Amino acid sequence: MNRKRIYPAWFLLPAMSVFLVFFIIPMAVSFFFSMTVWDFSGFTFCGLDNFALFFSERSLSHSVVNTMIYAIGTSGLKVILAFFIAVFLTSGIRTKNLIRSIVFFPNLVSTVAVGMAFKALMHPTKGLFNQIIAFFGGHGPDWLGNVDMALYSVILTDVWKGVSVATVIYIAGIVSIDKNYYEAAAIDGANGWQKLKNITIPLCRPAMNSVIILSFIGGLRSFDLIWSMTGGGPGFASDVLASVVYKQYAAGFYGLSTAGNVIMLILIGLLAFPLQKFLLSKEVE
Repeated sequence: MNRKRIYPAWFLLPAMSVFLVFFIIPMAVSFFFSMTVWDFSGFTFCGLDNFALFFSERSLSHSVVNTMIYAIGTSGLKVILAFFIAVFLTSGIRTKNLIRSIVFFPNLVSTVAVGMAFKALMHPTKGLFNQIIAFFGGHGPDWLGNVDMALYSVILTDVWKGVSVATVIYIAGIVSIDKNYYEAAAIDGANGWQKLKNITIPLCRPAMNSVIILSFIGGLRSFDLIWSMTGGGPGFASDVLASVVYKQYAAGFYGLSTAGNVIMLILIGLLAFPLQKFLLSKEVE
């Protein structure tokens, strides 16, 4: 009996070994070095000083606020926009396959390439966006140079690129809904809005939950688009945790940057797991 119980456990060994080597050990090492001042020649233990410095220095601590704004803004817009796009693309329109391909196109382009393209489009004087506004007699803003607009300009760009994946997930969820529900609702005299509210949204909740979790976690750890568009600027206006960590590494403050990585890990864990549990509790059985 004992041999029969032990035998299946051996199948876990490869996966557990990979998990230990590539996740548990690096995480433990990161926690240790986040409490040191280190370089490639040695380290000095400093306790929680790196974390205290991170939250006392406004240019660093403000990145946590920006990260939350970025994650909530991008995930919220993707969840709403992608849902209505998916509803439209699962309707009876003839060109829905062509439109689906067009909608998915932004996801095929490199994030850095998207960032560079939108950086050019948002140029205050030569950018296409402001030239269009000027053509109609308006005066376009400094999309990426204004401290109050830079982060939100990147958020809109992120939504343009990421809404395609969310739309595909929604389409899969909507297509999987049994058509008999809609037929029964039509017999009872339900209109389009009632079908959407009482059938599509509740039965599409698993897909919606996936979009929320994936887009929210992606927003918390976003780096490449922000870095290619603003570099965290102007000043520190659009810095998020990932860009601050990169800057500290580049400046040689390895212990401080490692502390930033640990903060990001804790933040994602504290927010993602309760959110996932809450969303799963709301799914239709």
